[in-house]
Amino acid sequence: MISINKVERPNPQDRAADNKFFAQVKTSGKTDLERLAYLVSNQSTVREGDCYAVILSLIHNVIDELKQGRTVKLDKLGTFKLSVRSEGANTKGELTQTNIKSLHVHFIADKRLKNNLNLGTVSFSISQS
Repeated sequence: MISINKVERPNPQDRAADNKFFAQVKTSGKTDLERLAYLVSNQSTVREGDCYAVILSLIHNVIDELKQGRTVKLDKLGTFKLSVRSEGANTKGELTQTNIKSLHVHFIADKRLKNNLNLGTVSFSISQS
């Protein structure tokens, strides 16, 4: 079950408007690589340490592939890709690496992941506070 908090927020387009309440997911903890390795090992014949090593290798290789300018698609999970934010330049010739201000990693969930996580597959508990 997913816990929901009620959060009051102003309208960013109209600061004079009354605040409204919005639903916000309240996380119930974090799952780290060790926990994932433990879970996978209990669902297979592979030892926990081996699962952990494979997951770490996967992460290392995803990073390396992204650094090569590739999009990384993990079937049934999703796709990782990079984007940048930059300052504009007046001409193509004036646009250099110094114009790039930040690098972002984007994750796009795979269709199967989206289909398994939707309003029909989860339930909510809305806090009274």
